[in-house]
Amino acid sequence: PDDEVIAELTKVKGIGPWTVEMFLMFTLGREDVFSFGDLGLAKAIQKLYGLKEKPTRKQLEKITKKWSPYRTHAALVLWRSLDG
Repeated sequence: PDDEVIAELTKVKGIGPWTVEMFLMFTLGREDVFSFGDLGLAKAIQKLYGLKEKPTRKQLEKITKKWSPYRTHAALVLWRSLDG
């Protein structure tokens, strides 16, 4: 499970949650990962939802809950939305 992968890999010095989340998404192909600490994703959601400030983790969790079990795909779309 994702939680176990995160717990094990973050034991390694220099590997944090963001790194493991990217590993889950891009290397292991997990479809339901959302990196709540990713500034780009927070900015994309702020822009998409017209928020005046960067969303809190709690706001991000509430917004992304409805995207489960495909939050990785949503993250890819959000990152792309910042490209232009």
